[in-house]
Amino acid sequence: MVWLLLGACGVAALLGEGADAVAIATIVVLNALVGFLQEYRADRAVLALRALTAPSARVLRDGVSAVIPASQVVPGDALVLEAGDVVAADARLLSAHALLTLEAALTGESTPVDKQVGALPDSTPLAERKDRVFMGTSVAAGAAVAEVTATGMDTELGRIAHLVRTAQEPQTPLQQRLEGVTRMLLVLCVAVGALVAGLGLARGQAGVDLLLAAVALAVAAVPEGLPTVVTLALAVGVQRMVKGHVLVRRMQAVEALGAATVICTDKTGTLTQGIMEVREVWPPEAAPRVLEVAAACCDAELG
Repeated sequence: MVWLLLGACGVAALLGEGADAVAIATIVVLNALVGFLQEYRADRAVLALRALTAPSARVLRDGVSAVIPASQVVPGDALVLEAGDVVAADARLLSAHALLTLEAALTGESTPVDKQVGALPDSTPLAERKDRVFMGTSVAAGAAVAEVTATGMDTELGRIAHLVRTAQEPQTPLQQRLEGVTRMLLVLCVAVGALVAGLGLARGQAGVDLLLAAVALAVAAVPEGLPTVVTLALAVGVQRMVKGHVLVRRMQAVEALGAATVICTDKTGTLTQGIMEVREVWPPEAAPRVLEVAAACCDAELG
């Protein structure tokens, strides 16, 4: 639909029909602007979420321990891992003490995974690689030192991200119907334009007048406001979902979600964090004792 409008805009401009060209171009720009703003806001929200989870990493370089941004970790670095750390890269364990990691974001496993020093082959299934830790997972308990083997898009998480990014997105039903309408209008405009041109030439009319008439018919046949109306309707749907704390990155997804009856999704790491939280101690007078026990069991460090 947009390409058809752009074509009509170009022809109108070439023929000196400035008002028509400006009107069509304004509609196309408005439609693109609304879509861009909605997806830009969603992308900003996603980047903000990533910034909140972007970890730093403690590494050993030449025997010296240092905390650096995760983006500066390179293969060969020795990661120092403790409870609560987010693993900044894929790494093979050099030493480990009662190490448990949470790999829900990578494998969907909601329970902590026991990790041990070893030398498993690369062909070992991801969920069974007990001798390695992976980027994006977190340390639930214990401590370890691990040699970095891969960073960024070369990690297991990066490979998954690449598969998601390169996967072909099917058209939504609305997109399919709009594409069908566009094809039908294109064929109709060409057919009517050819008919008008043939009849005009048979009557001896000037070629420029016939071309202007064909453009006028094409512009009249194309519903210029349809793309804008569709975009605005989807934008309203996005805003309503945002109020319900749902982040929508592609406006077209709103139309498909409207027809969804069942949503299949991984729970842990997606809808939940897999972390239990104490909300209240009962009876209240037992709270000091509970805090003492919690402090005794906590192995977190400050600074």
